[in-house]
Amino acid sequence: MRIAVDVMGGDMGPAEMIPGALMASDQHGAQVVLVGDETTIKKVLGASGRGESEVEIVHAADSISMDEDPLSAVRHKRDSSLVVAARLVREGRAKAAVTAGSTGALVAAGPLVVGRLRGASRPALATPIPTTRGVPCIILDIGANPECQAKNLLEFAIMGSAYASALLGIENPRIGLLSNGTETSKGTSTVVQANQMLSASGLNFIGNIEGRSVFFGEADVVVMDGFTGNVVLKLAEGLGSAIFQMMKEEIGENTRSKIGALLMKPALKSVKRRMDYTEYGGAPLLGLSGLLVKAHGSSNRKAFANAIRATAELLDEGLVDNISRSLSSMKGAGD
Repeated sequence: MRIAVDVMGGDMGPAEMIPGALMASDQHGAQVVLVGDETTIKKVLGASGRGESEVEIVHAADSISMDEDPLSAVRHKRDSSLVVAARLVREGRAKAAVTAGSTGALVAAGPLVVGRLRGASRPALATPIPTTRGVPCIILDIGANPECQAKNLLEFAIMGSAYASALLGIENPRIGLLSNGTETSKGTSTVVQANQMLSASGLNFIGNIEGRSVFFGEADVVVMDGFTGNVVLKLAEGLGSAIFQMMKEEIGENTRSKIGALLMKPALKSVKRRMDYTEYGGAPLLGLSGLLVKAHGSSNRKAFANAIRATAELLDEGLVDNISRSLSSMKGAGD
C-alpha cells in the first residue's frame, strides 16, 4: 500500500525525513512516495547513494512552517508538501500520509482535504504511551481539540477503542475517562456528562481514572480533551527526560554509584527504550476517511521510519474501515 511521505516537515527536514522514509522501505517493506521539493529530494537521494528511479517522487513547490497560521496555510498553500500528501490520500493515489510537520496544519488538512468519517464530528490525535504493564496505553485527544463537548469524548472513546484493537491486538479495550477523581460526580460538567454517555454506550467503559493511574495501565484507552491530553503528553516526555538526567547526576557522585550503575546498565537501557518515543511511531488523526499520521516534530530518521512502519501496520489492520463500522454501529445503537 502506497504511503505519501511529507519529507519537508519536521525540525530536521529532508536530510532526516528522506533517509527515514528509505529506511522504512528497506527494513519494513513500506511503499513510500516522497512528497516535497523535487530538486531537494534528488539532491538528498544522490548524497545517500540512492538512484532517483528507486523511489517515486511527487513534487510540491511549497511547505508550511511551524509558525504559520495552520488553517490559513492549508487553505492558501495548496502546493505545500503536507497538503499535496493529504490530497494524494483523498484522490486514492496513496492509502495514507505521514508528516513530522505542523500539527495544526495536519489537523486542519484532515477535514478540509481528506474529509471526516460519518459520525465523527471532530478528528482526534491519538498516541500510545508506555505503562508498567509492558503494554502501551492509548491516550486521546492529544492536541487536535483543546475544547470538547461530551459527545466528542464519546466519539474519541469509540475511535480509540478501534485503534487499540488494531495497534495492540486487544479484543475489547478497557476505556477510561480522565478526571480528578474516580467518582462519577467528579470533573467538569462536560466530563460528568461524558461519563454518563460512556456508561450507556456499550463500550468496555471502566469509569473515571486519575492521572496517576494512566502509566500503571489501569485502562487500555484514556479519553480526554486535547488541551489536557497535550499537557499530559508533554509532561510525561519532560518527566521521563528529567528522571534520567537526575539519575546521571547522582551516578557521578561517587564510586559506589558508578559500580551500581554498571550492574544496572542493561535494565536501565531497557527502561529507556520503553520510554523512547522513537520506538512508538506516530500519532494517527482518527475520524478521517483516510489515514493521516503525525510523527514527532523532532523525529530523526529512526523515529520517522517507525512512524511509517506503524502507518503501514494500521493500514494492514484496516483501521479506517474499523473506525467507520464502530461509529456507525454506535450511532445505530443510540437511535
